Amino acid sequence: MKKITLCWLLVFTGIISSVQAQYVYDYKHTADIYYNARDYYSAAQYYNKALGTFKVKPEQVLPYTIGGPPPSGKMKDYQQVVARLAESYRLYNDYGNAETWYAQLVGFNNPQFPQARYWYGVCLRANGKYQEALDQFNKFKQSYTAADDISTRTTLEIQTCEFALEEEKKQPRFSIVKTAGTVNEGGANYAPVMIDPNTLMFTSSRPENMPVPNTTNEAKKNRENKKAGTPYVNMLYTATGAGNDFSNTQKVAMPDPPKGWDQGVAAVSPDGKFLYFTRWTLKNGLKQANICVSSRTGGKWSDPVPLGNNVNVDGYNSMQPFITSDGKYLLFSSNRPGGMGKYDIWYSVISNGTPGSARNIGTAINTKDEEQAPFYDSEKNLLVFSSDGRVGLGGMDFFSSEGDFGSWSVPKNMGKPLNSPKDDIYYTALDNTHPFASGFISSDRESVCCLEIFGIKRLRKIVSGLIIDCDTHKPLEGATVTLMDSARQKIVAKQTLDRTGRYTFEADPSRQYKLMAEKENYFTKGLPFRTDGLETSDSLENPTLCLKHYEIEKPIVINNIFYDFNKATLREESKVVLDTVVDMLKDNPKLTIEMAAHTDSIGSDKYNDKLSQQRAQACVNYLISKGISSNRLIAKGYGKRRPIAPNSLPNHKDNPEGRQLNRRTEFTVLRRQVEAPVNNNQTE
Repeated sequence: MKKITLCWLLVFTGIISSVQAQYVYDYKHTADIYYNARDYYSAAQYYNKALGTFKVKPEQVLPYTIGGPPPSGKMKDYQQVVARLAESYRLYNDYGNAETWYAQLVGFNNPQFPQARYWYGVCLRANGKYQEALDQFNKFKQSYTAADDISTRTTLEIQTCEFALEEEKKQPRFSIVKTAGTVNEGGANYAPVMIDPNTLMFTSSRPENMPVPNTTNEAKKNRENKKAGTPYVNMLYTATGAGNDFSNTQKVAMPDPPKGWDQGVAAVSPDGKFLYFTRWTLKNGLKQANICVSSRTGGKWSDPVPLGNNVNVDGYNSMQPFITSDGKYLLFSSNRPGGMGKYDIWYSVISNGTPGSARNIGTAINTKDEEQAPFYDSEKNLLVFSSDGRVGLGGMDFFSSEGDFGSWSVPKNMGKPLNSPKDDIYYTALDNTHPFASGFISSDRESVCCLEIFGIKRLRKIVSGLIIDCDTHKPLEGATVTLMDSARQKIVAKQTLDRTGRYTFEADPSRQYKLMAEKENYFTKGLPFRTDGLETSDSLENPTLCLKHYEIEKPIVINNIFYDFNKATLREESKVVLDTVVDMLKDNPKLTIEMAAHTDSIGSDKYNDKLSQQRAQACVNYLISKGISSNRLIAKGYGKRRPIAPNSLPNHKDNPEGRQLNRRTEFTVLRRQVEAPVNNNQTE
């Protein structure tokens, strides 16, 4: 009887073990199916369940020892599931959970997972842990020997972490707050654009045929593409409101895309008659996208028509259209042939409403990685785009570049908080008249999975200073102060001073400016300066600037102009003084002056006339050599005929001090060119 009981117990135990093994296999097998189908959210759920079936004690999770046997059996399966779980979390952008499991995977020290430490660093960076990420990337670089894209990206990731750590020391340039109202509901919400002062158009992935979003499944949504098996579709919506609060969300009145297609990421022509947008689908796991255009008929948009092969190329994707405010250019992102790498920024010149042949915007902007979502300010000639191929804060970052489609400046990272460790994309302005004062961006910085819309507002950065009279040292009321952007050669702002003599301007950090102060019958004076100090402070105080009063045909003595004895050769220290006259003449281009030289009474009239004329001409020649037009300069030697002090004392003895005062160089304003009156009826 005991044998029968024992035999039954063994059979029953075997059945339980078999069932348990079957569950282990089913969870992992199901997870693998989802993983291979790129449904990483579902894969992560089943890998988690598979892990729960392992009875692994902490002391069994030991790092691999070089020279020792590789893990086998249960431990081998356990490590493989941990690796797949970490990758699944990462691939649907849940970097928090991915970090946890990559940390364990790195701890195995298993050579079967050579890139684990790199991806662990990526997760740490995406979670804003830059110093920890930097440590992991440096360790990975020392041990990883393959020559591939990962090794190349490691260098960029190291530079990104170093840049981010420095960026943390700087003052923020913008405030950023998630947009309120009903905009950020459903799945992903992104690519906002103002179509009138109170209406925001945006793209959102929301349940098909459901007016109220179901937010419980938010983690299952991708940023732009619906996940396999989910009923969420990307469409265009509008919401009304003001500032950073928009509600009353409505689907845009336009034809739906074909079954299985999404549409969104739109731009409206300046006249409001045409809507350009992207349609896309997934085929065999690959994205297919093209740009379409629709015209307004009544209160609705017509059936969309794909743009021609100037923009859309068969077998490649074109997306994210943007129309410049002057209607001259269509910008978009595409992976079409002729680019630098993955997605590049391209543009077409619009003629009679039709985009011409697309041109790559060039290597100054595009890299071998991703460049997307262009925005262009036609007034400031400033391009804003997103890229993951440059040093930044991680993921897709905003960069800006100045140019006019012929040439572009080196793109500059737009810094925190506009950029974050995650993806930041789709910049748009709230008001085209002040495009960088406030606007919107899309970012997944506060989401596990999806882009959300944020309102941004530029923080006031102040440059101030005092303008005084050089003679009285009192504030110069009524003076006009102009702030110029030196790089763009454009006027930023202008002020007329009150009795305090103080000016205050808003300025951007790390830019080169020039301040011009002027008043009638005063010499205009310029002050070039940089605003690097605004990186770490909200305000910058410029040095006090004094303006010198002048009267037409009244001489002004220039002190410390010296010549070699009995010669007209300027000494080097004299040239330094004359440089101030050069600066004055460049700041006052409408003035014509006389440069005059005088001598003391020693020597004949003929001798002193000749010497003083030569010395005056030497000054004029120096000014001309510095770029001042000869038409604005007259040289005159007065010899000893115009003393300003006695050459001798009353007792007829020599007066060295008086003779020194008489040996002088002066300049006199002869005339100021009068501006012609403006004819307001003239047109450009």
